[in-house]
Amino acid sequence: MDTDERAQPTTSQKPAADVRREALAGHLAAEVERARADAAAARAAADRSEAALRDLSIRYAEGQIAAWTGERERQTAEALLARARGHIERTQPILRTARTLLASMQDSKFWKARNAWFELKRRLRLNASGPQVRWVPEVDDAEQVWDPYERWMGEHRVRPSDVKRMRELVPFLALRPTFSVLMPVYETPEEYLRAALDSVLAQSYPDWELCVADDASQAPHVRAVLEEYAAADDRIKLVFRETNGHIAATSNSALALATGEFVALLDHDDLLSPDALFENALAINAQPGVDVIYSDEDKIDEDGRRRDPYFKPDFSPESLLARNYVSHLGVYRRSLLERLGGFRLGFEGSQDYDLILRATEVTDRVAHVPRVLYHWRSHSASTAEARDQKGYAYDAAVRALEEALQRRGEPGRIETDDRTPGIYTVRYAITRPGRVSVIVPTRDHGADVDLCLTSLFERSKYPDLEVILLDNGSTDPESLRAFGRWLEREPERVKLVPYDVPFNFSRINNHAVEHATGTYLLFLNNDTELIAADSVEAMVEQAQRPRIGAVGAKLLYDDGTVQHGGVVIGLGGVAGHSHKHYRGDAPGYFYTLQTVTNYSAVTAACLMMRREVFDEAGGFDEQLSIAFNDVDLCLRVRAAGYRNVYVPHAVLYHHESKSRGYEDTADKMARFLGEQRIMQTRWRTGDVPDPYYNPNLTLMTEDYAIGN
Repeated sequence: MDTDERAQPTTSQKPAADVRREALAGHLAAEVERARADAAAARAAADRSEAALRDLSIRYAEGQIAAWTGERERQTAEALLARARGHIERTQPILRTARTLLASMQDSKFWKARNAWFELKRRLRLNASGPQVRWVPEVDDAEQVWDPYERWMGEHRVRPSDVKRMRELVPFLALRPTFSVLMPVYETPEEYLRAALDSVLAQSYPDWELCVADDASQAPHVRAVLEEYAAADDRIKLVFRETNGHIAATSNSALALATGEFVALLDHDDLLSPDALFENALAINAQPGVDVIYSDEDKIDEDGRRRDPYFKPDFSPESLLARNYVSHLGVYRRSLLERLGGFRLGFEGSQDYDLILRATEVTDRVAHVPRVLYHWRSHSASTAEARDQKGYAYDAAVRALEEALQRRGEPGRIETDDRTPGIYTVRYAITRPGRVSVIVPTRDHGADVDLCLTSLFERSKYPDLEVILLDNGSTDPESLRAFGRWLEREPERVKLVPYDVPFNFSRINNHAVEHATGTYLLFLNNDTELIAADSVEAMVEQAQRPRIGAVGAKLLYDDGTVQHGGVVIGLGGVAGHSHKHYRGDAPGYFYTLQTVTNYSAVTAACLMMRREVFDEAGGFDEQLSIAFNDVDLCLRVRAAGYRNVYVPHAVLYHHESKSRGYEDTADKMARFLGEQRIMQTRWRTGDVPDPYYNPNLTLMTEDYAIGN
């Protein structure tokens, strides 16, 4: 018999039932632990699977983007090849005609006699020339007749394959806002109305609703077309006003239909690009807190040809007060529009200008999409075709600006010119008057200093000027006598500060500032001459404003052409003057030469700044002794949160580089290149786009031409 079977229980042993219960409990505990371990392993596996799925989705999206990019590059190459073929096809007939004409000319009696004469002269050693070589032009010699915007569109046109790729990428967007497209309608020609509606239906981004308000149109086709489209797509909402209320009231009727997070504004005869809402969705994903978005635009004529592209800057508050450059396509957060009370009655024709002025007073979260997303219809009755079609709109714009100044607590007046409707000049009241210290460095050049100071004191009416004439080691007796005459003539307003050190523009201007007592500093080259009598006042008007840093003027060459109209970062690798050699009265690119405009920098040949801003920025960098010191100062001022501005009604001649000459020696060129490298390293001027200059424009020339 087994030992266990013979054993008898004792009083100290547990009952069998308790033992079984404990064994069962231990077994259950082990099972629970195993279950917990299995659950943890399952959760880890699920996490790994989810991570793998996310990674797979990201790789898929990256693959889609790469495929899209490759397709665009292939299409661009095909477009370039097609243009080259077209160029050859267009030039070949010209060349054939030219060859025929040349052959005919060279076979003529005159040409043969001419060649015989040259041969006779050669033999008589009258000169070394012989018979004229028969010249036949090559293909490359023919003038290319390709429109720059046509070329640009060939490289940037949205193709069906692009739309397909965009639609494939939409599911991967972290944010998918709904856009409510507002379209007020009134007596729209059927062709244009259908085209506008079709442009919304063709959007690559699907999350939209079209809110259409008809302003009591009498033409029967308007209601019929709208109802036809609404029946075909339930994203189209309609309201038919019983009475005509004009554009602002009708826009509010459309806004009342909106439920989307963002609102886009579409005129009833214009067109959206197929990627318009997709690009705006990308902008929202990039800046989730954005309140206002606008894009570039062009015009489309009655034959369907696109022209006159407007490549805009990033948000530029002073430029906006001079012209409604935002315009189309405007996209607003709906809650912002409702907070503002929608479109204001009484501002018809400029209701969108009034809206953007009010919106940017309560938010600075404004984004710019540098793509042409809107095509403004140009026909006989549109403001796109003729700026003087709707005078009431420009009157409303003046009132919108006047009220904006009142709301902002900046008293002033709005000046207009009948020759340039839609262009406005804000002349601020000088509420912070103060002494202007004019800093004029010179070495000799007494005649130039005479002209500069004479124009300043005789033409300017600003009441509180002092001139710091910094003498950087003059030796010319006549110049020294000229400086002495100014001390006698204006003993209270002219200070002569000797500073005989090797020339360093930054150092001598910083030294001059130490002797200045003014609230405002005006750095002025000795080879300038005041033209507009109120130039100093015009610059103080802007410099007094708390958020303004550097203020620049329009400078003209002796022949009246533009020497400076603002500085664009990146031109020539570092920076360059915009609109150089334009006529002095030319409008410039969309009137930038004639209007107060934000720029990243202005030239120190005539630059005004509050003393407190100059000190905050640290003055001129003395490491930059000759070149780019003004640009560097302006960029540091901009980095400190101030805006720089060009003022076109402050006008001077600049007899450029009379004093120090050009960078035309080996030493000067080496120094220039060294300072260029400093700027490129410090500010990445060749890489980082200038926010006040559109990336679609060239950095090779100073004329705002379309870039390649």
